[in-house]
Amino acid sequence: MPSAELVLPARMSRVAVLSPKTRVRETLIELARSGSVELVGTLPPAEGEAAEALRRLAQSREADGGAALSSRAPDLAVLERGGMRDLLAGEVELSRRAGLAVQHGSFAAWVGWMPSARIEPLNASLEPVGSAVVELPRPPWTEPPTLLSSTAVSRPFRPLVQTYGTARYRDVDPTVFTALSFVAMFGLMFGDVGHGLVLSLLALWLRGRRRGRLAPFRALWPIPFAAGLSGAAVGFLYGEAFGPTHLVPRLWLDPIDRPVPLLLVALAVGAGLLAASYAFGIVNRWRESGFAAALLDQSGIAGFMIFVGGGIAAGGLHWRLLPLELVGGAIGVAGMALLGIGLTLQAGRGAAAITQAGIELVDAVVRLASNLISFTRLAAFGLMHAALGTIVYQAAAALWGSALGGVAAVVVFVVGNAIAFTLEALVTGVQALRLEYYELFSRVFSGEGHAFAPWSLPVVTTKEER
Repeated sequence: MPSAELVLPARMSRVAVLSPKTRVRETLIELARSGSVELVGTLPPAEGEAAEALRRLAQSREADGGAALSSRAPDLAVLERGGMRDLLAGEVELSRRAGLAVQHGSFAAWVGWMPSARIEPLNASLEPVGSAVVELPRPPWTEPPTLLSSTAVSRPFRPLVQTYGTARYRDVDPTVFTALSFVAMFGLMFGDVGHGLVLSLLALWLRGRRRGRLAPFRALWPIPFAAGLSGAAVGFLYGEAFGPTHLVPRLWLDPIDRPVPLLLVALAVGAGLLAASYAFGIVNRWRESGFAAALLDQSGIAGFMIFVGGGIAAGGLHWRLLPLELVGGAIGVAGMALLGIGLTLQAGRGAAAITQAGIELVDAVVRLASNLISFTRLAAFGLMHAALGTIVYQAAAALWGSALGGVAAVVVFVVGNAIAFTLEALVTGVQALRLEYYELFSRVFSGEGHAFAPWSLPVVTTKEER
């Protein structure tokens, strides 16, 4: 697989599917079987004999299920008597897609989108029924649907991105970046070897759930597994294993005793992640709208210059280096000038537009500072996690000493860690997602795309028909 396909959506083509009027059913069945074409247009309402039969089955609460297609035109009465709701639903959906066709002479045609790489295989499957796919020019005002590559690395973490929205067709896929940043931030806030390993073990348990209420979440197991390992790794840095039990060595610092270095590291991590999100934003704005957008947009070069200039100027102030202050100030001012131009062009002409651009410029600078400060929560929640572990450990240690006290100490230690683990896992996950969505994705995305949704149904061959 070319490396570009790992970070860019699949190349889409606007196509027309041509079919003889006498082979419309066979053509649609091949499209449903291939699952490679998203048909364009507003689907007509469900009408006809199949729709009426399906409604009667729904009223009588007969067999329920999804939708499927019969390879040959079925007897609708037989399907209704047999309670074959799935095949009836398939016939309804097929008739609705047939209603999308444009009729001309002896041919029917549909317009849609499909991955360019799948045109040739689909033509080979359509050839026996006398149909074909023809690639059409792409109107400049249309945006193709987005089909992201599905790799072993990106697939489990894709829901983290899809929960926020669908990347636009020309955008770089941020899934791998999201996976790495989420896991790293979770680990900093959930730094405990014991709790991290427990979370990873629970993820492995989830992986084996093929039935029951948790089965639909089985595919998500890599997220808590990786997050747990990250928390365990950071736990070694903090010297935490179910609290300060001295079960593992401390490789770096105690969050409670030295919160300031932890806070500085959290800010450094936040600055690095913001810089990476700006890199995504610059590339995406360039691919979406060209160099001007990449230069003048708040999530483009202009915003990045304000961010970098502010960082350099802050460093100059801290170390009392006037050249750094001047260089950082110049870069920041240049970035604000570019952003001001971009905001003014968006606002239009006149005094009101200039005022609006000025307000938005001030808001952008203030918001950038608040975005960076938001990453202090990496240290704050890491400190809170360590504090909860310390409270539980000290409470258990105070009870230890007699037989009854030993039992009480064990109960306090186990129950306290269970409560701390549950609360911290939930809160830490929510906070990591919040940082992803509000601080990072606001630069990566400039709008929401449209996910590729092909016409796809299972086809029941003659031997499998009931």
